Amino acid sequence: MDGAPAVLPLPLPLHNNINNNSTPSSCTLNKRHTTTSTRTNGNGVGVTRDMVVKKEKEKRASFMTWTVEDVAHVAKHHRVPCLFAMGLLFFMGVEYTLRMVPSSSQPFDLGFVATRSLHRVLSASPQLNTFLAFLNTVFVGMQTTYILWTWLIEGRPRATISALFMFTCRGILGYSTQLPLPQGFLGSGVDFPVGNVSFFLFYSGHVAGSVIASLDMRRMQRFELARTFDVLNILQAVRLLGTRGHYTIDLAVGVGAGILFDSLAGKYEESKKIPPIAAATTVSKDAFFT
Repeated sequence: MDGAPAVLPLPLPLHNNINNNSTPSSCTLNKRHTTTSTRTNGNGVGVTRDMVVKKEKEKRASFMTWTVEDVAHVAKHHRVPCLFAMGLLFFMGVEYTLRMVPSSSQPFDLGFVATRSLHRVLSASPQLNTFLAFLNTVFVGMQTTYILWTWLIEGRPRATISALFMFTCRGILGYSTQLPLPQGFLGSGVDFPVGNVSFFLFYSGHVAGSVIASLDMRRMQRFELARTFDVLNILQAVRLLGTRGHYTIDLAVGVGAGILFDSLAGKYEESKKIPPIAAATTVSKDAFFT
């Protein structure tokens, strides 16, 4: 209306008059005021300086962002990888300076060196060698019985599947590279395989089978039985070295093979698991395929 006084716009409060290109200053724990500036990208989205720095770091190689504190942290909290890194450097030096065994000589085996005394005792006493071979065959029978028991009686096929994987792979590798029989081999008619028949040296099925059984025992919390098998497996390995029935590498790979194929058998079981609805209609005798 013509007679009404004009209304003047009131000034905005000072704390609301903020520039669109910056955010309010914030106070850190050390009482210092820090200002995080922002800028707007093409889509109108604010991008902080920290985000820009982070993206720039991501573009660089990972090692270029390492600091002295990072290296110290790794050395303090990741000692096992550091130990293996030192082992890598050490054995690189050993490998590149080692005098290789001539093709006309027997392979060098550190396990044979460590068991020379046992080899002399067993060579001088065939009866003792035969007795220990018989005990070893009994232990192999214990492994086989347990592995089959877990499937046929308890309905848990993982250990059996693992043994099938392991022995098949052993056959392929053993035939592919047929190592020479170690010099001084002490055979026995009662040693497994019974009857002085030929066998693959690489790798040890005795050791791998025992590892498979021991791992299954631990899964079922049969810890005392698992420890017993582990001790017997160590004694078995010492005997095999003493009789020159296996090279050290055969025994070491046997341990790894047992662990590997037990893991693969577990993955196979997971991939073949029947859904809950279908499982309710499955007959229990089909446990092998679950």
